[in-house]
Amino acid sequence: MKLYYAPGACSLSPHIVACEAGIDLELDRVDFASKKTESGRDFAAINPKGYVPALELDDGQLLTEGAAIVQYLADRKPESGLAPANGTLERYRLQEALGFIGSEIHKSFAPLFNPQLPEASRALAIGNLRSRFALTDSMLDGKSYLLGESFTAADAYLFVMTGWLDYLKIDAGELPNVRAHQQRVAARPAVQQALREEGLIS
Repeated sequence: MKLYYAPGACSLSPHIVACEAGIDLELDRVDFASKKTESGRDFAAINPKGYVPALELDDGQLLTEGAAIVQYLADRKPESGLAPANGTLERYRLQEALGFIGSEIHKSFAPLFNPQLPEASRALAIGNLRSRFALTDSMLDGKSYLLGESFTAADAYLFVMTGWLDYLKIDAGELPNVRAHQQRVAARPAVQQALREEGLIS
């Protein structure tokens, strides 16, 4: 399988999940300025949505959307514990967490990557993020990970989003549980592997 990614983008989440599960992925970096992949392909022809992550399966099919990709990868190695079994309440809790991160946190970041964003709109977007991260902080109270004491695919996604706060230099307020989660996830060997492979750490 091949993962189309950009360093530090939301594609880092499935990259982490693959490393955690012990799944070897071929990586093809996407340059959004040229719309080309590192292998020289036109990314728009690969994924008309125009963004990462995109996972090319062994049979040539393409799977997009991070929440779907991380569950697909986790289900290939159920013994990894990265996604609870289908049909269980715990699995729906995972989907609940992935949906919240994707729709309420991830999308709240989107305007902030626009350098021409008016200041009033920027302040509104940051306010939205502050409220959502405050809620996330309360969700993590007394727990090591989002679903309890076991690391899942949702924790990989949250880790990437928390990193975006730092990348964009956003003051989201006091988030002791979120920050402890960030440090806990960053220390995992598979996460370190993914960060190294994307050139984010040496």
